Amino acid sequence: MPIQDILAKIAKGPKASKDLTWDECKQAMKALIEGEATPAQVGAFLIAMRFKMESVTELAALTAAARQYVPSLTVSRDLALVDVPTYAGKQDTFHAIIAASIVAVAAGAAVLMHGYDGIPGRPGSAGVLKALGIPVDADPKLVTEDVNGKGFAYLDIGLYHPPLYRFLEMRQELGVRNVFHPIARLLNPARAAVQVVGLTHPPHFEKTAEALRILGCRRALVIRGVEGDPELSASMATRVLELRDERITPLGVAAKDFGLAFASSREMAGFPPDQREKEADLIRRILRNQVQGGPKDWVLMNAAMLLYAAGKGASLSACFPTARAAIDGGAAGRKLDELVRQPVAA
Repeated sequence: MPIQDILAKIAKGPKASKDLTWDECKQAMKALIEGEATPAQVGAFLIAMRFKMESVTELAALTAAARQYVPSLTVSRDLALVDVPTYAGKQDTFHAIIAASIVAVAAGAAVLMHGYDGIPGRPGSAGVLKALGIPVDADPKLVTEDVNGKGFAYLDIGLYHPPLYRFLEMRQELGVRNVFHPIARLLNPARAAVQVVGLTHPPHFEKTAEALRILGCRRALVIRGVEGDPELSASMATRVLELRDERITPLGVAAKDFGLAFASSREMAGFPPDQREKEADLIRRILRNQVQGGPKDWVLMNAAMLLYAAGKGASLSACFPTARAAIDGGAAGRKLDELVRQPVAA
């Protein structure tokens, strides 16, 4: 179907427009990525989908089509790998998911974090990881080697999937998110058996879990996360959908489930965009067991969540002592040291 016919189908307004079939989504993605669509048609497609709102089938089909344009990372299947997309950026809280990922890796999981750092005023994970000394601009081959060898790496979506990155960047021109933002979260570059996806956009909550099921994901946690990142909140209950064995189960997760009291929002507070070094220092001190109380507890909650997703415990609460031991016993601090790539001597 030509792109003009696809546009005619989806651009008739919320009541008259129709959803695209799986094959039509594949054709649309081909037109967008391979340059068959003109700039005007690209903009029209993105805005039309924004107002129509993509269906579950469209979200799954467009993601499947986008995946076909780049090879997956060849990560060892022996690893308990968790795919962790971080695309929202932060304004009010620190990146607990970074510290939690390192704790979880120190406790036996593996994490591939991928993201995008281009939302104005909302710094992403890359800046903090860079301040910690962890590579954020490695090519997919080096990322694969780090995951296989060290259990953790960050993959810049612009280096892995340039066409998708180009459409993420169009947010600056269009002024609103587009269908490629949820697609990026579902991309799963290493085809990990487990995905942990955070979002705040209410219409995408159930859709995301259903799309993951259609895409064949064996296990996933879809989280109404803090500021859109895949993080449980320490200050209020968090809505979670668990996908397991093709069954989707709603959960409500709160600090009390880990034996903790609710933390104040102050204990989750972040740093201005120009203070990445201060945020990195906080994370460094948490991992080295130099911080007690709310910030550490928030990290431990999320590390337990990642360990549970990775199959390292029968419940969220059962994984909490394992996460705590990784910090208290020094494994998390040693893992951070391992992840910091030392400069090659001249």
